[in-house]
Amino acid sequence: MEASDLYEKLKDDLMRFARSLSRHEQEAHDLVQDAIVKSLSEPQLFSLPDYKQRAWFFRVIKNKLIDELRKEQRLTEWEEEWDFSIHEAGVSHLEIAELLSHLSQESSDIIFKKYWLGLSSQEIGEQLGLPASTIRYKLHLAIKRLRTILEEEKE
Repeated sequence: MEASDLYEKLKDDLMRFARSLSRHEQEAHDLVQDAIVKSLSEPQLFSLPDYKQRAWFFRVIKNKLIDELRKEQRLTEWEEEWDFSIHEAGVSHLEIAELLSHLSQESSDIIFKKYWLGLSSQEIGEQLGLPASTIRYKLHLAIKRLRTILEEEKE
């Protein structure tokens, strides 16, 4: 039996299970796809009885969803920890433009895309051809620099 045969045999059950767990249809498709890809590196899976194959896929789908939710939670917590509110800083739009001029063009662009356009670090990374983690790090450094500038101006 090949992976495509196994997929055809189980696809309805896998999609139904993934849909019951996930929030979106596309997320369900992604979970099933990830499980199928993982099955390609498990040759012993093809020799198992049907019920064990199904159980293996269900476990992989559930674990993948849990991993994704944990990752999403960590990223959300990390972004909230370093969130920068212009309103809390109490500065006008003109002062914001002046503040951003103290940053490099790249840092200024990242701040603009994050806080004015509302893009996620993933979306900004795709636009700039950088990993989302690099965008979050650069965002962190830019915010740190802006806070330093604001504190110096208060003194």
